[in-house]
Amino acid sequence: MSQPNYTKEDILRIAKEENVRFIRLQFTDLLGTIKNVEIPLSQLEKALDNKMMFDGSSIEGYVRIEESDMYLYPDLSTWVIFPWVAEDRVARLICDVYLPDGRPFPGDPRGILKRALKEAEEMGYTAMNVGPEPEFFLFKTDEKGNPTMELNDQGGYFDLAPTDLGENCRREIVLTLEEMGFEIEASHHEVAPGQHEIDFKYADAIKAADQIQTFKLVVKTIARQHGLHATFMPKPLFGVNGSGMHCHQSLFRGSENAFFDDSDKLGLSETARYYMAGVLKHARAFAAVTNPTVNSYKRLVPGYEAPCYVAWSASNRSPMIRIPASRGLSTRVEVRNPDPAANPYLTLAVMLKAGLDGIKTKAELPAPVDRNIYVMSDEEREEQGIPSLPADLREALVELMNDEVICDALGEHALTHFVELKEIEWDMYRTQIHAWERDQYMTLY
Repeated sequence: MSQPNYTKEDILRIAKEENVRFIRLQFTDLLGTIKNVEIPLSQLEKALDNKMMFDGSSIEGYVRIEESDMYLYPDLSTWVIFPWVAEDRVARLICDVYLPDGRPFPGDPRGILKRALKEAEEMGYTAMNVGPEPEFFLFKTDEKGNPTMELNDQGGYFDLAPTDLGENCRREIVLTLEEMGFEIEASHHEVAPGQHEIDFKYADAIKAADQIQTFKLVVKTIARQHGLHATFMPKPLFGVNGSGMHCHQSLFRGSENAFFDDSDKLGLSETARYYMAGVLKHARAFAAVTNPTVNSYKRLVPGYEAPCYVAWSASNRSPMIRIPASRGLSTRVEVRNPDPAANPYLTLAVMLKAGLDGIKTKAELPAPVDRNIYVMSDEEREEQGIPSLPADLREALVELMNDEVICDALGEHALTHFVELKEIEWDMYRTQIHAWERDQYMTLY
């Protein structure tokens, strides 16, 4: 689906015709949370002229008090009216964040992804196409609307009703997304009880990241209307699969897929192989961005189909990178370690930068691993040169700080604030006493 080419006049006209009363100017903070500045219709024209200001010092990881004025520049192609509000309708525009002097704000995640795409363009790649697969859990809520630990069903992979009680909720999510311009490719129950996945058609990187943010908003909103709580937490339950956000990706030169080569036995071009080599080379460093919470590392453990080993294969789902079977324009690499708690803009930026570094340096791709890595011993993995992803957030942050390419992808401003926020998170977790410790030690000692 191509981006709608709205003009300022189109948007003003549609807003009037459709009785839109409020407009949410959306942007994303460093942690991936959607932020809104809500304005009445009377302010829409001012917003479309890029004159809408907000206080950046109140946003996580943005700026200090003394440099807080920021401007929101709406991307007109992201105009959409929320289908779930019937009266006094609400629309939204996704915005880029600018400084008062007209420069893009260096800490804006959407701007960081644009910067990485510009580098790809300078290398001759006109687009990075991304097909994301975010998974989520649905939990029941209590009478106050707070989430309980009770799942909405006991369904399993691809199950249908009556075991899959989330089906009606999921169907309504799909219909709402379609009304908002998404092309939904599949919607199904995932492996764990209460776990769901909805896949939408690939798009260029900026649009794909925008769509992930919109998707999360729709899923949470519709779930709430069904008395359910949707969570994108990577591993809400022990003993069952966690939620991932696999990212299928390819680079294009005009209409030609730079990852496809008919003469190669896997159909992969040299570019694709260099790109994969770069992603594998920097994987331990970008994990702090693609798997950004303490909880993320509870998902990346053997035994639950999550990729904890830095390897690739065309026939095996245990490595971090898998090559899906489609070829030609659909040739792509599927990076399986990101989870849906990740900031989608930063996630795509760091993977792209890692891949571009592989292309620039003609990085050597290790041999594919077509055995199940989960059943290998530590010695066998070491022998084959298969590293693991970091074991926890602390290790991931150390790796990140030691990798020039990934630090450069984020830029100094975002890197400093991101690491600072994550070190606080790790410290809070490290010093907290958890229920497991009390269960384990209270009576034993």
